[in-house]
Amino acid sequence: MNRKTFEITDKVAVITGGAGLLGKEFARTLLEYGGRVVVVDISRPNGEAAVAGIRQETPGDIWYQYADITSKESVETMVGAVVGRYGRIDILVNNAAVDPKFDAGDGRTHDHAFEDYPLELWEKAIAVNLTGAFLCCQAVGRVMGSAGGGVIVNIASELGLIAPDQRIYLKRADPDTRVYKPADYPVTKAGLIHLTRYLASYWGGENIRVNSLCPAAVHTSQDRELVENISFRTMLGRMSHKSEFCGALIFLVSDASSYMTGANLVVDGGRSAW
Repeated sequence: MNRKTFEITDKVAVITGGAGLLGKEFARTLLEYGGRVVVVDISRPNGEAAVAGIRQETPGDIWYQYADITSKESVETMVGAVVGRYGRIDILVNNAAVDPKFDAGDGRTHDHAFEDYPLELWEKAIAVNLTGAFLCCQAVGRVMGSAGGGVIVNIASELGLIAPDQRIYLKRADPDTRVYKPADYPVTKAGLIHLTRYLASYWGGENIRVNSLCPAAVHTSQDRELVENISFRTMLGRMSHKSEFCGALIFLVSDASSYMTGANLVVDGGRSAW
């Protein structure tokens, strides 16, 4: 095996949620390894800005395409636009997700106990995190099947494997004020892992490989106490950096993982291992 095994030269790669924190890292990596990258995002300003920023740093074929992945019509329009431009889709990265963050200035509250969690938030998470991936796999899978194969990577989460430890979010200075990681994110990510297995089995004879990637929480602008609480629960003793999942992604989308399907690759600093 040599470096070329990891290259995806001229392969057409679609990445949903491409304007997000990890989405931009993934898009840049796919471009660096020779892919023709389509950044899909529901926010046109964010998507176009992401593409412009990546173009300044990394030369290559990258462009933005709008899609609301909760809409079957919108997904099919997006796939039609990509096929119209390139004639095929070789790689799909289902990265788009609704994930309530605990970053400073995030603007969202986390004070809903499970018993009072709003149904509309639960349904939105299912629509984006699970149904969105389902619709993208349907539409792109048809294209890949007609072309004789392809690769799909579903971006899951360590919380698709383990339950959120709600003690992480306790404040030592104010233990009576509770905040929670809601149920919808880990439940949908667990579902995404099993959708991966189902599709790997379903498309096993059609040369369409389907795997999932489970990243850990990324160190951004969380407060110090939260970072310490999460770091304490990982074997490596720290949170991840946003670039630390790119190697795993390029492995999964390239021929380096040619005999791998239905698998779940975990990159979580060891947190789920104990």
